[in-house]
Amino acid sequence: MLKTQTYIKKNIVIAFAVTMFFSCNNSLSNVQKIGISDNEPIGVEYNSNLKYTDSGKLKANLVSTKLFDYSNRDFPFHEFKDGATLYVYDDQSRKSTIVADYAYVYADTDLIDMRSNVVITTHDNQVLKTEQLYYDQSKDWLYTNKPVSFKTEKDLINGNGFDSNSKFTNAEVLEVTGIITLEED
Repeated sequence: MLKTQTYIKKNIVIAFAVTMFFSCNNSLSNVQKIGISDNEPIGVEYNSNLKYTDSGKLKANLVSTKLFDYSNRDFPFHEFKDGATLYVYDDQSRKSTIVADYAYVYADTDLIDMRSNVVITTHDNQVLKTEQLYYDQSKDWLYTNKPVSFKTEKDLINGNGFDSNSKFTNAEVLEVTGIITLEED
């Protein structure tokens, strides 16, 4: 009888342990999420300085006073509510500067979305103003479909969109309006 009771107690303890083991497999991730709302960032970084390189060469540098980290989302991103400055470098390490009041960096797509009072000053002092600009890091490309104002040394070109590589060697204002100087041969 004592042997049977020991056997029953042993089986109960084993059954209880197995049940506890299988019921707790996600508890660590659930505990980590306690106190974090789905709409809140998982972290805030101050004075951030993100550098993007290709083959050891600096391609872009994003600087901001405050970064909100939403990498816990299904589509992870970083948000810059207090503005951001993006420096884009060409092959000769010449720097063009993009300043915006607001920005997002989408980790999965390598896309930087600059918004509100966006101003680009190229390495040769051309200035483009718009309300939104995308920088595709993987393609090294800048573009927008918002209205733009592009000031060159000679002209002020207005249009509805902009497309360019980061070197600004083939910059194009789309749906052009404004005054453009043409040289005669």
